Amino acid sequence: MRRTANPFAFAFALACAVALFAPDVAPGPAAPSTAAPASDTVPELDAAARAIASDRVLSGASVGIAILDVDSGRMLAAVNEHLALNPASNAKLYTAGAALATLHGEHRYETTLSGRLDGEAVGGLALRGYGDPSLATEDLWALVQELKAYGVTRVDGDIAVDQTFYDDQTTPVAFEQQPNEWASFRAPISAVALDENCVTLTVRPAGGGTARVEFDPPGFVDVDGTIRTAASGGADTVELALSANGARLAAHVSGAISADSRLVRYTRRVEDPRLLAGYALQALLDKAGIKVAHGVKLGEARGHVLAKHLSEPLSSLLYSLGKQSDNFYAEMIFRSLAGEGKARPAKSADSTQLVAEWLDRIGASDPGVVLKNGSGLFDADRVTASSTVRLLRWAWHSADVQPEYVAQLSVGGVDGTLRKRFRGELTKRRVRAKTGTLDDVIALSGYVLRDGGRGPVAFSLFFNHVGGKQDGARHAADRLVDLIARWTQHG
Repeated sequence: MRRTANPFAFAFALACAVALFAPDVAPGPAAPSTAAPASDTVPELDAAARAIASDRVLSGASVGIAILDVDSGRMLAAVNEHLALNPASNAKLYTAGAALATLHGEHRYETTLSGRLDGEAVGGLALRGYGDPSLATEDLWALVQELKAYGVTRVDGDIAVDQTFYDDQTTPVAFEQQPNEWASFRAPISAVALDENCVTLTVRPAGGGTARVEFDPPGFVDVDGTIRTAASGGADTVELALSANGARLAAHVSGAISADSRLVRYTRRVEDPRLLAGYALQALLDKAGIKVAHGVKLGEARGHVLAKHLSEPLSSLLYSLGKQSDNFYAEMIFRSLAGEGKARPAKSADSTQLVAEWLDRIGASDPGVVLKNGSGLFDADRVTASSTVRLLRWAWHSADVQPEYVAQLSVGGVDGTLRKRFRGELTKRRVRAKTGTLDDVIALSGYVLRDGGRGPVAFSLFFNHVGGKQDGARHAADRLVDLIARWTQHG
């Protein structure tokens, strides 16, 4: 639809757009609306929101919608805005906001190697972490090189992994609802975490009929079985089965890889991550020519800090939450809130309480709102559309939060989970939002930016009980955001 400066033509265009949402049947069993008075809302937007809630395509769904003018605080449209619903990954909006308010954008997570130097030996070597979600094998290798620069050639005793910044609950709340899922999105968390507490199998074709098999991080997986190198042009039939092997993992591999395949990778979560980084450190020390006398164990760090790694600033790490919807990063950052803002060891329940108190302080709480995990995965969290737009308004008006908070959101038509959505003239780069998807949930919350120095319009759209109707819910959300963007040109 072409833009027009004629207000009467625009009103007609809005009316036509609203007609797209007109229900074909009577409204379903939604909770009673507590919308703002009709005199205060924008009729066109409010009518469109109500039409979505009663659309036959979404029959049986629970819908919560709030559209807020960030400058004035005026609720432009609202349907069931105080209804507590599962936000899916929109929970990450709360995790990101709480992290920026509590830790601040410049916060860096620290990982250290400590011990007692004695000539060419180091005793009491310990790896300690404070919840860095981004620690990678190459960072561990850099710590090893720092240690080697002291002239160390051996480690007397064991390597201790100090996980005491977090409590012993490595499974985030609600992740137990899908216990047999080995995919990386369900990875456990730990104060010292490596490669997002996952292992990656890399398979490369090789001569002689047997493919080359490697696991990263090193030192944690014992491999049984072989993978064949098959003739070119065939399908890759690699199979990987993981099982617990004491504190480590055992992997059984089988199948074949085509000779013309460059490589294939399979990433799976670990079951118990607490010693993962320790075994990887042992393997890397050996690679660097530093011999470890004994093994790997849990323990507390003592002695002097010999090497230190600092993560990228929190403001950069949050891109993984907003743009990539990384569950592991979200859960690690959520747990670390308690470690920095409550007591140690950090507990999920303390993070939940901290977030609740923070929402009360900023005026974004609502009955029924609770964040038990930081990612929104599975069925743990409840928020409302009203609480979400008030959170978004707070973030926009907080000078020390706004730049980092908005930057971590996906940009419509450009990047993240919105790179293929909102490509139109009025929405591309103007929509900054967080998506949310579960089997039974579709969510979308964020901003529609405006020109002329005016603040944006904040929106929050939640659809629960939409199993089998996810596409319909997603399309309804996109059409409503398109309508908001069109309204911002004149409203």
